[in-house]
Amino acid sequence: MLNIRKGRLFLIPVPLGPVPADIVLPSAVQNRAKSLTHFIAENAKSARAFLKSLPSDTPLQQIEICELNEHTSHTMLPDLLTPLHAGSDVGLISEAGCPAVADPGASLVALAHLSGIPVYPMIGPSSILLALMGSGLSGQNFAFHGYLPKNGEQLQKTILELEQDSRRGKRTQIFIETPYRNRQMLEALIKNCAADTKICVATDLTLHTECITTRTQAEWRKQGIPNLERRPSVFLIQA
Repeated sequence: MLNIRKGRLFLIPVPLGPVPADIVLPSAVQNRAKSLTHFIAENAKSARAFLKSLPSDTPLQQIEICELNEHTSHTMLPDLLTPLHAGSDVGLISEAGCPAVADPGASLVALAHLSGIPVYPMIGPSSILLALMGSGLSGQNFAFHGYLPKNGEQLQKTILELEQDSRRGKRTQIFIETPYRNRQMLEALIKNCAADTKICVATDLTLHTECITTRTQAEWRKQGIPNLERRPSVFLIQA
C-alpha cells in the first residue's frame, strides 16, 4: 500500500489591521504563505485580501480556502484536514493575528496532533503579547481570560476576582472586548478597581494609530476616557 506523506499545517500570522505585511511579518512567513494553495481561515474574504497583498504565487481563483470559525461544527473538523492527509501543506489563518490563540483554530491544531500531522507555528504579531510587552506590567506572571461577562453584576464580580487574584499572585490579568464595548469595559474597570490598581489599554496595535496607556485607577478617574470607539483594544490590570 502506498504510504503518502502527510502535509504540514502552517500557522500563518496576519497583520492586525490595514498595514503592509512587510511591516509586521518576516519574509519567511510571507514566502510560506505565497507558496501554499490550501488555506483554512476564519473568513475567506479577508484571507483572500491578505494573499492578494503579498501577492500569492498562485492565482487566487486556484487557491482553496475553507472556513473555520465559531459557527463551524466540531464534526466538520476532520474534513478540513483532508488535504493534509493527501499530502498537501495547508496554512491556518486567523482574524486575530496569530492562529490558535484566542481563536477557533486551536481545536484544529489539537486534531492535527492527534492525526499525526506536523504543526509549524510561524512568527507574527500577537495583540496579547504586544499589549503585555508595552504595558509595563508584570511579564513574569500573567493570564489571558478572553472575554469577560457582559452582564453588569457578573462583570463587576469578575473584575474584583481578577483584581484579588492579581494582588495575591502579583499577576497581570489580560482580557479583550468587542470594539464597540471598549468604553463600557474601561468604565467598569475604573468603577470597580482599587485606586492603586494599574489599568492598561492597548489600542490599534501595530497600526499608525497605536496607543498604549497605563495608569492607576485614580489617574484614569482624573484623566477621563479616550476615544476607543470601534478600535481593537486589549485590557490589562495589575493590583
